[in-house]
Amino acid sequence: MENFGPLISAQGLEGCPEGTVLCDVRWYTDGRSGREEFESGHIPGAVFVDLDQRLASPDNGAESGRHPFPAAQDFAQWLGSIGVGPATPVVAYDNAGGFSAGRLVWMLRILGHPAALLNGGLAAWSGPLSSEATCPQAVSCPTRLWPQEQLPSLEQVVAHDGQIIDARGHDRFRGDSEPLDAQPGHIPGAISSPFVQNMVDGYFLSPEALRQSFTNQGIADARNVISSCGSGVTACHNLLAMEHAGLGRGRLFVGSWSAWSRSDQAVATGE
Repeated sequence: MENFGPLISAQGLEGCPEGTVLCDVRWYTDGRSGREEFESGHIPGAVFVDLDQRLASPDNGAESGRHPFPAAQDFAQWLGSIGVGPATPVVAYDNAGGFSAGRLVWMLRILGHPAALLNGGLAAWSGPLSSEATCPQAVSCPTRLWPQEQLPSLEQVVAHDGQIIDARGHDRFRGDSEPLDAQPGHIPGAISSPFVQNMVDGYFLSPEALRQSFTNQGIADARNVISSCGSGVTACHNLLAMEHAGLGRGRLFVGSWSAWSRSDQAVATGE
């Protein structure tokens, strides 16, 4: 499908083609359970996506970071198990403005798959919620390899001469606190670009406003940008925001700060 995503409104969701798969990607770092919240109430027909289990492979403690991408074959098999074929549209949501659902959407989009993020998330849905289990019909989904040109390694990030943007909050960027990773700080030369500034009240800013925001950060072409965060999750929010702004597709440093902080690379603190 051409021109599907990267965002879709709740009204647009109601007009999606038959067979569109809706994914609930609620995920937290504070101990809450996305699955339990899903079971308490979700958009009817949605399937729950466990980010740690389905959108990442296990953290092996190496420089791949906390959320390495899953093996391409495993990802394809899982997609097929929830009814996603090679051209099945996918819409993903969470309840934090795309905080976690953006990861699934971006993963699919770099594979050339029609995928969109529900703008506004669960709060944008005005219909009733369901607590019934969804039982998708499995289909065949071919394996598509991850495009490595979109996924720079740590060594490529070191050598990068374009912009690196960091989606974490200012406090973690400066090194004031670090609740999750090996040491505080940021990649030298990176720009602080918290993903929350892409939104107002949980909804993305207009393409024009986003374009101006990124322009103010010196970004005119996302192809020159590597997006980073803690472990390659909220960095996808910035990537989708740049795409929505018409700036093209940037690249994701999957390991992000969790990989960099485990390496022997220099660390910067402060602004």
